[in-house]
Amino acid sequence: MQSIKAPDGIQAEFPSVFLAGGITNCPDWQSEVSTALGGLSITVLNPRRDVFPSTPGVGEEQIRWEFERLRSADLISFWFPKETLNPITLLEFGAAMERATPLVVGIHPEYARKFDVEMQMKLRRPDIKPIYSLTELTEAIRLFFENRASHTR
Repeated sequence: MQSIKAPDGIQAEFPSVFLAGGITNCPDWQSEVSTALGGLSITVLNPRRDVFPSTPGVGEEQIRWEFERLRSADLISFWFPKETLNPITLLEFGAAMERATPLVVGIHPEYARKFDVEMQMKLRRPDIKPIYSLTELTEAIRLFFENRASHTR
């Protein structure tokens, strides 16, 4: 597995998954998912930086990095943690649902806008069923890439 974290400009060597979801005021769920995906021939695109400096231009760099990686990923995985409303994630989620990119969507059962996310999925992408734990989210990502690999043989 290859892991690329913001703001790295490294190119993906394998099919990629973007880990979209909470970064601020929530646990580092991205590390948990990345570790669980070890052993797969995939690239994990992780927007969570090890350190987010408060220097000028970093915010713009972060937004551009995410914008580009969201559009280049083979799969976008969303996780809505309970600790924050994730306004930027909601914006990215709405945009991603309008594109043809495959999605895996996880919602913590106590996420404050759970109903809204579920309803938007029913209306825009009824083929996608929500997932309610990080373990299931990780398994759905793994299954996506395993199925993809078996179809390319």
